[in-house]
Amino acid sequence: MRADTTPFAPASNSPVRTAWTQVPSPDGDFGAYLALPPSGHGPGLLLLQEIFGVNAHIRGVAEQYASAGFTVLAPDLFWRQAPRVELDYVGADRERALALMRTLTHAQAVQDMTASLAALRARPECGERVGAIGYCMGGRLAFTAAALCGVDAAVCCYGGGIAGQLDLAHRIGCPVQFHHAAHDASIPPEAVASIEAAMATAPAGAQAEFHQYAGAQHGFNCWARSAYHPASAARTLGRSLDFLAPLF
Repeated sequence: MRADTTPFAPASNSPVRTAWTQVPSPDGDFGAYLALPPSGHGPGLLLLQEIFGVNAHIRGVAEQYASAGFTVLAPDLFWRQAPRVELDYVGADRERALALMRTLTHAQAVQDMTASLAALRARPECGERVGAIGYCMGGRLAFTAAALCGVDAAVCCYGGGIAGQLDLAHRIGCPVQFHHAAHDASIPPEAVASIEAAMATAPAGAQAEFHQYAGAQHGFNCWARSAYHPASAARTLGRSLDFLAPLF
């Protein structure tokens, strides 16, 4: 039997509508990627990027959650240093990504998330409730948003650095879900244990849910990375959607 050599083209019939939009902030307007659900209306979801920018993967994730019914906004958190930057995962691009992460201050991140949430809530397509989800750096920022930005739920996917800001746990009053790889050099088991211990003492509204993925490494959700682990990515997506479903 001859191999099928049919050329494939990108799908163009998605019911999800996307656009770059502007978010006003005290430091100036900045860009954010907006993905609207097929129904045109749904709960808000703040999608927080990895250190590689609002790149093709993050935009794909925005469309994934929009297709499930959420109004998704992914702010460009490196807009001060390198607006709309998109970086690869290895080599010089990775080094630049790390450098950009180091220049983003905690105060700037909180200000940008607060501004993005205000812009998201103000949109006619956004429902009454709003959650946050993030990956790597964005996972840490989703944890921060749960403590400081008034979201109704947060999902933290292999959030690097959460163990270094556990003083925020007592300020969290919404449910938070955590996803960790079993083989993550940047988030070792003792770091995960410290997060679990801190969340056990958080306020009553901060129900915490933890999931660990055997065979997975840091970055397992990203289909463009060598660490991509499809089974773990699928389980994370399903569990995250189930966790965020009460926002509807």
